[in-house]
Amino acid sequence: MGKEQEESLYQIGKSRAIWLSLNLITAISASIVIGFFDATIQSLVALAILMPIVASMGGNAGTQTLTVTIRQMALGDIDSEDAKKTIYKEVIISLVNGLLFAVIIGTISFLWFKIPMLGVVIAISMIINLLSAGFFGALIPLSLQKFGIDPAIGSTVLLTTVTDIVGFFSFLGLATVILL
Repeated sequence: MGKEQEESLYQIGKSRAIWLSLNLITAISASIVIGFFDATIQSLVALAILMPIVASMGGNAGTQTLTVTIRQMALGDIDSEDAKKTIYKEVIISLVNGLLFAVIIGTISFLWFKIPMLGVVIAISMIINLLSAGFFGALIPLSLQKFGIDPAIGSTVLLTTVTDIVGFFSFLGLATVILL
């Protein structure tokens, strides 16, 4: 490997390390949100069992949106005028998926734990998190590009933070208000 390639490798590694450092800080932020609800989780263990579902669905829905948006950006299919249309389209898709998976996980939760309102809590939380995943999955890469930051490297870190915090806060917050 030549000196130029080594320097390029160093720059890539440095850039990724910076984003991973930010990820560590934001992951701690998500853990702090969970910590706010420790009494809620202790009073209903089913919440701890279901929490990863809300976070995972939000994260994956957001990553799908992110990937599609970045691909469209790379192909030149999105310009500043199309950005609003892209965000709107992704929010609509996320709403439809949110409603679909809210019904599915709400029903599963009810059948599993025999707590009707738990099904309602996770269903509402699923809709909220998938909507935010669609919105931020499109907004984040468009914003990063506008600020001259490579959206392919930094978008996932920011998106994961949003979907984790929104997912945990909505699920545990709704559980606190509705179930306790």
